[in-house]
Amino acid sequence: MTFASTAALGALAGFTIFLSLPLARLTSLGIRTRVALSMFAVGVLAFLFVDVLEHGFAIVENAVSAFKDNDGSFGRVAGLTLLLCGGFALGSAGLAVLERRMRPGRPVPPVAGGATDAMAARDIELADRAKAEARTWALRTGMTIAAAIGVHNFAEGLAIGVSARAGEISLATVLIVGFALHNATEGFGIIGPLGDIRPTWRWLVAAGLIGGGPTFLGSMVGYHVTSEPLELVFYAVAGGAILYVIGEVWQAMRRMGHRELGLWLLALGFAAGVITDLVVAYGGG
Repeated sequence: MTFASTAALGALAGFTIFLSLPLARLTSLGIRTRVALSMFAVGVLAFLFVDVLEHGFAIVENAVSAFKDNDGSFGRVAGLTLLLCGGFALGSAGLAVLERRMRPGRPVPPVAGGATDAMAARDIELADRAKAEARTWALRTGMTIAAAIGVHNFAEGLAIGVSARAGEISLATVLIVGFALHNATEGFGIIGPLGDIRPTWRWLVAAGLIGGGPTFLGSMVGYHVTSEPLELVFYAVAGGAILYVIGEVWQAMRRMGHRELGLWLLALGFAAGVITDLVVAYGGG
């Protein structure tokens, strides 16, 4: 498979994420539907969390096995372990610190004893500010999810590029089909936390590029470069970031009720991730 073909098919696998993103433009979604969509997204993210850490652990465990068989060094095992743990910390705790620094300050409550009209105007101003902050939080959370998914998809793109470069055409084809199906469900993970926030088309395009574009980039990098440490870093950072985002979305959805419905949809989202990943497993990816 040529480099141009690999890049084109990698782009196809990544940009199927745009199939589900336009649903965020619908304005007739009730609270139950928003909870269902958000928790379905959490289910997809939960599967991605398991998936990326499984791949990360596999790289470290292979190094341990090589060291046990006197075919590798302890330094490599230690280095890969540090990359796994450090990358996970960067994706979880690091993201939390960044989000806290970016979070707008709390609005100042109105001063008691003022004129009635002034207090009413102040209340309206505070309500408008709270609404704007809620919108900012939702859009920022959605874009954070897109970035976490993008890191995960870059590692998937590496697998496509490596298999294509090695001449394993059947494997590369199955990987592309599997990742294309998989990415189509990942769009729900991005738009789920938005709730009743209606993003602009520009925001959706940016989120799609951030979430799906790395599959295309990873396929090009993987075609020319094979690096287990690089792949491990991306898996670790993605795992930490996905766990952080799951916590944020879960906390927000608990306030909206419909707990049983949410948990059923969470299970359905996880199942969707498993089923689409089985296509990849079938091809040996």
